[in-house]
Amino acid sequence: MLNRILAMRDAGILGINARNRDFVMKHNPRSGYPLVDDKLQSKKLAQQAGIAVPELYAAIHTNHELQNIPAIIHQFPSCVIKPAHGSGGNGILVLTGKRKNRFTKANGLTLDEADVEFHASNILSGVFSLGSVPDTAMIEYRVQQDPVFEAICYQGVPDIRVLVYRGIPAMAMLRLPTRNSDGKANLHQGAIGVGIDIAGGKTTHAVQQNRQIDEHPDLGIELGGIEVPGWRTLLKLAAGCYELTGLGYLGVD
Repeated sequence: MLNRILAMRDAGILGINARNRDFVMKHNPRSGYPLVDDKLQSKKLAQQAGIAVPELYAAIHTNHELQNIPAIIHQFPSCVIKPAHGSGGNGILVLTGKRKNRFTKANGLTLDEADVEFHASNILSGVFSLGSVPDTAMIEYRVQQDPVFEAICYQGVPDIRVLVYRGIPAMAMLRLPTRNSDGKANLHQGAIGVGIDIAGGKTTHAVQQNRQIDEHPDLGIELGGIEVPGWRTLLKLAAGCYELTGLGYLGVD
């Protein structure tokens, strides 16, 4: 095990402990944490800086406000409901539309109003939040994917993470939803991580649950060599988040 760790270090692979010690703790003042731990606060900051973010339809702060959810989701049946202080993709409910009086998920399953209210109630109770503290449920516009990604996404929308070091984009990856991840672009839940060449914006190598792969396991499509649209714009947007937060080591999704 020790030899493996040393070999990884010599190859330039940064372990999570070294990352936290030498980058997160060293370059990120704790005073800046609340700006990014609270998605509502992050959204307000981004809007003030002119950065595009999904429209916020509503924020549910109390159990009394849960009664407003049926009207909101009937008006916006394609939406995302998530905790303001969630982590690891937990607690995110994606609704893709409405069929009669039921609401469809990306995997085709349907929910009724009570199901959605119950999920939001769990968010308020802190089931998905950092430290299990009471939380806020955010109801947002469901982002639509670029046509380039339609062939390589399973029942969901991908996202892109750019790691910004002291204001300079250093690394990036594309996260693709799969059957295992229930249509969510969350690596912990089984999504695929695809490296992106930071200079050119093309995908390189892909990994799913610690295993290198060449094709999407559900779709059979090659994952390398795909050009990410608007790449230069994405890099500028990510770099701008350094000035927005003052955090020297930052992951921008």
